[in-house]
Amino acid sequence: MTHTGCLICERIEMINNRTNPYFVAELETGFVVIGDHQYFNGYTLFLSKQHKTELHFLETDMKKTFLNEMSLVAEAVYNAFNAEKLNYELLGNGDSHLHWHLFPRRENDSPVKGPVWWVDREEMFADEIRPSQDELEDMKNRLYSELSKLISVTIR
Repeated sequence: MTHTGCLICERIEMINNRTNPYFVAELETGFVVIGDHQYFNGYTLFLSKQHKTELHFLETDMKKTFLNEMSLVAEAVYNAFNAEKLNYELLGNGDSHLHWHLFPRRENDSPVKGPVWWVDREEMFADEIRPSQDELEDMKNRLYSELSKLISVTIR
């Protein structure tokens, strides 16, 4: 069910309509997508299938599975994109629908050592750092391959 004005719900609707070019795989509790902008190479999101605003609003079994799947997606991101470190974020201030940001980090990958959000927004979300179609397909294939080693995944 799409919630009006929810960007994450809109992205999931695009996945369901097979029009989201960033879609990688469907898991039991969510969808794996490559980030639109790749300032941090391999930036990936894990979108909850349920439109909830807080982890504690999920039923216990769903919450456990969602958190477990997120950790497996993170492991796949780490392996697929040769990360030295991962940043995990579940914020919700901009888009309150539960979704994880998974940022592969490397030494000297930003002007200032610290959280990804310290990078200037105009630089981090510049059109020039959107992946090309070939780059996007390569990223999706690499991530899907790593996910497949860890769990059962569905690609549409």
